[in-house]
Amino acid sequence: MTPFVGEMIGTMILIVFGAGIGAGSSLKKSYSNNAGWIVITVAWGLAVTMGVFAVGSVSGAHLNPAVTIALALNGDFPWSDVPSYILAQMLGAILGSVLIYLHYLPHWKETEDPATKLGVFATSPAIPHTFSNLLSEIIGTFILVLGLLFIGANKFTEGLNPLAVGLLIVVIGMSLGGTTGYAINPARDLGPRIAHFLLPISGKGSSNWGYSWIPVVGPLLGGCLGAVFYKVVFLGKTTGSLWIVLGISLVVLLLSFVSSKKQSSLRSQANQVA
Repeated sequence: MTPFVGEMIGTMILIVFGAGIGAGSSLKKSYSNNAGWIVITVAWGLAVTMGVFAVGSVSGAHLNPAVTIALALNGDFPWSDVPSYILAQMLGAILGSVLIYLHYLPHWKETEDPATKLGVFATSPAIPHTFSNLLSEIIGTFILVLGLLFIGANKFTEGLNPLAVGLLIVVIGMSLGGTTGYAINPARDLGPRIAHFLLPISGKGSSNWGYSWIPVVGPLLGGCLGAVFYKVVFLGKTTGSLWIVLGISLVVLLLSFVSSKKQSSLRSQANQVA
């Protein structure tokens, strides 16, 4: 097996279990309907654990473009391999989504709400607010990458590392996931969103492309911030990339803040007219 195939299969496993709990807990006439947030977060943590166990020895089991880019930024992964890893992760996420679509085939028609069907595949904000939603994804992925680096720095028995990573995902979901559904992974959100757009899902509605950039840009910025923060603060190594990443993050957050203000103003005007 090559690292490319490993990343593709590992990400496919991640989505099969992760989107699978989304489908089981959301779609009507599933025995696990309304399973609850705790079940969902634990399932996503175990999904990551299984993906890491499956291909960790082959590709390192990044399973996440934000992790791949963060490791490359810190010099722990070659930049030349970044495009192939991201492509493999995206393909794996799409394949995993197709499997979940097929597995729950008769349930799509039984579920009327289009937003519920989209939620099986992709994330959405509990309260739509561009600045806050973006910041949530940045913070969540910042903590994710820091946590991964903490785990890697400790002398765990190698077989326990995937369990530690899974627990990290669980606690991020329980503590930080309630705002946006904690994508914290561009492939985890964009790949399934593409699948949702392409698949013949009964009554599926919109794929919400207007929001789709947030669970891509937010995790990428948060992952890079986590990587450079760890390198500077924990390892004491100076790096010019810190200021570059900080500058880009501040500009993007400022633009999103302005956008949120404009959106709030437009909604207020619309309410006054109504």
